[in-house]
Amino acid sequence: MNKRGLVWFKNDLRLHDNEALNSAKKECDELIFCYCIEKTNFEHLALGFPKADVVRFRFLEQAVLDLKMNLKKLDCNLIIGGSSAIETLPKLIEQYGITDVYAEEEYASEELNLIAEVKQKLPKTNFHFYWGKTLYHKDDIPFEIAKIPLTSKAYRIPTGQKTSPRKTFDYPTQLNEVAPIESNDFPSYKVYGFSKTEYDRAKPLLQGGETEALARLDYYTFKSELLTGYRWNRNRSDGLDYSSKFSPYLALGCISPREIYEKVKEYEEKVKKNQSTWWLVFELVWRDYFTFKAMRFGNAIFKTNGYKNKAIEWGNDLVKFEKWCAGKTGIPFIDAHMRQLNETGYMSNRGRVNCASYFVHDLKINWTWGAIYFESKLIDYDVTSNWMNWHMQAFEIWYTNPVHQSNKYKSQDYIRKWIPELRDKNDVEVLIPWEFDISYYPKPIEVYKKWTRAINLIQQIAP
Repeated sequence: MNKRGLVWFKNDLRLHDNEALNSAKKECDELIFCYCIEKTNFEHLALGFPKADVVRFRFLEQAVLDLKMNLKKLDCNLIIGGSSAIETLPKLIEQYGITDVYAEEEYASEELNLIAEVKQKLPKTNFHFYWGKTLYHKDDIPFEIAKIPLTSKAYRIPTGQKTSPRKTFDYPTQLNEVAPIESNDFPSYKVYGFSKTEYDRAKPLLQGGETEALARLDYYTFKSELLTGYRWNRNRSDGLDYSSKFSPYLALGCISPREIYEKVKEYEEKVKKNQSTWWLVFELVWRDYFTFKAMRFGNAIFKTNGYKNKAIEWGNDLVKFEKWCAGKTGIPFIDAHMRQLNETGYMSNRGRVNCASYFVHDLKINWTWGAIYFESKLIDYDVTSNWMNWHMQAFEIWYTNPVHQSNKYKSQDYIRKWIPELRDKNDVEVLIPWEFDISYYPKPIEVYKKWTRAINLIQQIAP
């Protein structure tokens, strides 16, 4: 009997460096390829917005359709399930006589629960899972998951000394598909509760998919040599070139961290090795660390008291929360970043730090609400990166003054771009509009005494 495999794509929407795909190709005589949308990911939450919004939906759609196109180039097809893997996979396995399923290994509770339900429905099917999420394989790092250090430095240094990233898997040149199979269309936005107006307006900052991911990697390194200045430009807020913009592609697995690592190492050999090349790899290692640390503490990272079980009194003012979400707090540096997030599904690292710090330390709203909102909006949403970063803002990182930061990073033009009410204001007015008679921009929820020095410095800017 022929061994027939099903490659179940999840957050590994790529053909390059895909161990599950590579193993399925080697071990099976014939294959089918499937991606399953989980409809529950787009359901509305009690806070009043979907778990994943329409911009994330469009970015996912682009990525899946690109995978479909790349499979078509190899004379293969992609079956897209529109409801859940729990419904789609059993039907395909019965219809095509599938003996084995190949997929990337998961690590967070929702995804693990989904896999458990699928396996329960298919007790006679062989499942093969492969780790592909991180730069360093989880079996290679010098720590058991239960003993991952509590600080990044304690993790990073021993890991760098004792571990090397595994070599990438080649892009396949041939795949043997079960015949006859035809690809189906990506389901309509209507299925997931979005209107045509919402769908048409949704414009992700980047085009999704492996093709664009690999092109971005090539552009940011050898074509533009922007990587050379990454260390010094990464704290800007607007534009495509101040940072790598790899994170949205990493989030859906359109590109692998090992592929980025190998390209950086090649860049160091052929162009330049400096703090920037080190820093980009450092960011990949940091991403690993958050994944492994979150695996250690499990669902505690989603709890209000966090994995350290710290009890903090939160105000949970819904009006303030809605103003923050809409970018109408009256603090331009915060509002500009939130409006950019709402429109494009992306926000700079500098913006995330400031918006989260303001949310937690000034508005004093339950940090999990902010994490949930970012989950809804970010096209680079990664469960551990998002929740662990918010956790750090709530419990471990010092306060960030958004008024000082807006001046420090000379954000006037950025604010004018995203807040049309302030486009005709001068460099002082645009940073602290509450000090002037500007009736058509919201007054701040509150102006805090701790901002006084920053406000005074801004007022000294020459008109």
